[in-house]
Amino acid sequence: MSGVGDLLVDAPALAAELAGGDPPTLLDVRWRLAGPPGRDDYRAGHLPGAVFVDLDTALCGPPGDGGRHPLPDPDTLEAALRAAGVRRDHPVVVYDGGDGLAAARAWWTLRWAGHRPVRVLTGGYPAWLADGRPTDTDVPEPAPGDVVVRPGALPVLDAAAAARLAAGDGALLDVRAPERYRGETEPIDPVAGHVPGARNLPVGDLLAGPGRPLPAADLRSRFAAVGVEPGVRVGAYCGSGVTAAQAVLALHLAGRDDAALYVGSWSDWIGDPDRPVATGDEPPRG
Repeated sequence: MSGVGDLLVDAPALAAELAGGDPPTLLDVRWRLAGPPGRDDYRAGHLPGAVFVDLDTALCGPPGDGGRHPLPDPDTLEAALRAAGVRRDHPVVVYDGGDGLAAARAWWTLRWAGHRPVRVLTGGYPAWLADGRPTDTDVPEPAPGDVVVRPGALPVLDAAAAARLAAGDGALLDVRAPERYRGETEPIDPVAGHVPGARNLPVGDLLAGPGRPLPAADLRSRFAAVGVEPGVRVGAYCGSGVTAAQAVLALHLAGRDDAALYVGSWSDWIGDPDRPVATGDEPPRG
């Protein structure tokens, strides 16, 4: 079972590690759904020694049948991580612009790829600045890494598996905003609603602040309130598998290392017009 120290690191602790003899590899994964590109933020200032890795082109595959942010091609991912200096079994810290979304998806992708020692900087770049830590505009040229991508180290749901969870084989969590879950609005995808049987738990309910998950005991309570008890299989989805990765990180913090991500999420589900779509609130489960 993973502990908080295996998953998260705060700015003071990271600064101490970076001052040591064998610091972790830093990946800047700042990203916005609607742009502009995070690389522009990186060029304006980043943690010293950090290398920018693009979520859209390196950590995810191109949009298509698998949704807006499908799994990356393993060879493409391996090449990008090696270019960023990621070494086999060497610690990695990922950070984003503060909301924790891209960092969580980067954490999940590296863990799925078999690289276990990866943590998220709590609060991201803003937390580093708020702690008075130095930044840099130089673009480092790290020595090539030797990480080997071995897909499948974390569980993944496809549409069929998600449907089975939602139908009673476990708990499928829809972590989007309630109005999107209910189908009252859909600002991104062409169809509104949710997977029938999915339970709504907005990812904001799992956070103490931007990019800052609640303590483990509080997370367990939030998950239990929607039926995620010990022994209940659990998976999460959102619009395209980015926000849901933050929920999977929270599940790991709560002790659920078996939590699965529906990577394609809603953008994949609605790709097949024969799949059912539910709207409104799900009835309470007895």
